[in-house]
Amino acid sequence: MTPNRILSSRRWNLLSRLCPAVLLLSLAVLWPLDQISAQEGEEPIRTLDARAAGNSDRTRFVIDLEKSVEFAAFTLADPYRVVIDVPELDFSEMSENSREGRGLVGTFRFGLIAKGKSRMVLDLTQPVNIDESFVLAPLEGQPARLVFDLVPASRAEFLDGVGKLKSVGSLSNRTPAASVPKLPGRGKTVIVLDPGHGGIDDGAVGSSGVREKDLVLQFTKDVREALKENPNFEVLMTREDDTFISLDERVEFARKKGAQLMVSFHADTVTQAYVRGATVYTLDETASDEVARLLADKENRSDTIAGVELADKPDEVADILIDLARRETKNLSIAFARRLLGDVKPVLKLNKNPRRSADFRVLTAPDVPSVLVELGYLSNTGDAKLLGSASWREKVAGQIAVSIESFFLRVSGRAG
Repeated sequence: MTPNRILSSRRWNLLSRLCPAVLLLSLAVLWPLDQISAQEGEEPIRTLDARAAGNSDRTRFVIDLEKSVEFAAFTLADPYRVVIDVPELDFSEMSENSREGRGLVGTFRFGLIAKGKSRMVLDLTQPVNIDESFVLAPLEGQPARLVFDLVPASRAEFLDGVGKLKSVGSLSNRTPAASVPKLPGRGKTVIVLDPGHGGIDDGAVGSSGVREKDLVLQFTKDVREALKENPNFEVLMTREDDTFISLDERVEFARKKGAQLMVSFHADTVTQAYVRGATVYTLDETASDEVARLLADKENRSDTIAGVELADKPDEVADILIDLARRETKNLSIAFARRLLGDVKPVLKLNKNPRRSADFRVLTAPDVPSVLVELGYLSNTGDAKLLGSASWREKVAGQIAVSIESFFLRVSGRAG
């Protein structure tokens, strides 16, 4: 081969290696931007703040804006980055800590990338997937928000998506996530939290003497505090102290308050000390298994233990409208149970069979989606230790609050 041919061959090999990188760089700089830009003569949109929240299992990145924007996002590797393109923004009001990262976001940068176009770059601590991304309109004094939910991914998954448009969007029909959804035609979203047992009914008692009624009351208060940060939630509890409330009274309380969700918290004991982990139950007249049936029987005896006379109740299911409402309620309950289990898995040890169903009386409201959460087993030393930990309760309670918020975002989106 002649020297010229050798040189040409080397040049071709070099170009063949460089061209994909050059093409990818061109896409990264230009592709999303051709559709995302400010209109001629428009003032830049003010950026009020930006922040990352969460942990290495799930991180939410939020940009507060004076009004809604269109956006496009994609990923780049080595180092791992998420790139967000938006119309031109005014970043002058951003605080210094706006550059600080958290969880899956190490740091983030922002600035003008072209005329009428701005870019934010999230430097990641590891490969991620963009689980969700959306824009929320301003509402009742709350700013518009651009929201990205990030979850861990393998390097192979991440590299497979590099350079591809991962998400693109404009105004969502959902309302602000940090001030989550009012359902159509309603005021605040009413959440009823139900700490099991109370008063004369101790519930389960651990080997150390700790009582279920005390643990779940404190845990429920932690969940309430986490949810109260959302101005669109009205959070109520069936009991706030060591008071006995019958099962029927708990159900009726949720219905009278117009609850859009009821979550009942418990912590059981079993004879097998090795059994541990959280379980989420939904209502079903036919139990999913023998364990679920026995637990439902046990919980349903709470009123008997407290000396409450069980009066016959009218059969509401006979009414076809109630029956239709019950079916929809059951579907929503199952949907929430599935989402809750997925959201808490990173921070909460789950039972080997974490989603079950049984005929729990506390879940029988025909028009209130309801689940019963067994946080763990006081008969297991590992679970009992965690249940007694204030830091563990705060972490899990916060994740449950996030799950409730995400659930109503989806419900609101579907209604919209």
